[in-house]
Amino acid sequence: MPSFRSRFCRFLTKYVSSRKFNSQRTIEEMRNTMDVLAKLTGFPSNARVNKINIKDMPAEWIYRDDAPENRAVLYLHGGGYCLCSSDTHRELAAHISIESNTRVVFPDYRLAPESPYPAALEDSVMAYEWLLEKGFSPENIALAGDSAGGGLSIATAVLLREKGIPSPSSITCISPWVDLEMRGDSIRINSGTDPMLNLPLLELMASNYTGKDSPRNPFISPIYADLKGLPPLLIHSGSDEILLDDSKRLAEKAGDFEIDVTLKIYEKMWHVWHLFMRVMPESKIAIRETGLFIKQHFNCL
Repeated sequence: MPSFRSRFCRFLTKYVSSRKFNSQRTIEEMRNTMDVLAKLTGFPSNARVNKINIKDMPAEWIYRDDAPENRAVLYLHGGGYCLCSSDTHRELAAHISIESNTRVVFPDYRLAPESPYPAALEDSVMAYEWLLEKGFSPENIALAGDSAGGGLSIATAVLLREKGIPSPSSITCISPWVDLEMRGDSIRINSGTDPMLNLPLLELMASNYTGKDSPRNPFISPIYADLKGLPPLLIHSGSDEILLDDSKRLAEKAGDFEIDVTLKIYEKMWHVWHLFMRVMPESKIAIRETGLFIKQHFNCL
């Protein structure tokens, strides 16, 4: 049964999202709203932030005080390829660092519609290559991301394989968006239950990101990609989220390619409920599970 706090957060999410995040508002208006909401987030006292540049791309190191310097999580934020930044996801990244005892590198990749596909993918691959240049071994790098960032994590891993670059140790996808054609049944079934997302908003963001390309491009919608050889994969999804079938289909396809895949569907949770880690026990459990998965595949337990 969902906690009282999760029921409260669900109500609050629906109230804010339905009014502030919809296809009737411009991307700029929604970004401004995200900037306001970002100021309400906190940051754990036992974590640190160092602002850096990866080539010409702004980025941050986010880490718990005692995190080893030879391991890294490359975290790719969600926001439909159009919204969000390190400001909106810094707290989440910090808690992933704490639970995994790993430094998190957080690139502020380019956003659509100003920079449509393949800009975000180019930036994520550049960030991974930068880690290799800095001396991190692939076995000590994990990929992780939420929503669009989850899909981008899969696309990044596939492109790294295509380029002959060694794979990371693991991939974690939180509520991944892997089909920008949005052909999953949950788009319809959960349209009234997910307080965070709606179909018109997804269609707007998909159009902005794909530009003149096809949403069936496997590097845009990695549900259509060849997943052969990808590392162990953890997928988190909520039973009430509109993109539930993206997670289910990704897990099924990963299994077809004999990937070590774990799909965890949290009952009555919605899209990226992890963001409420300060107040929701369900969020804390999910992030703890994420950290354990990352540590296990670094072989550092």
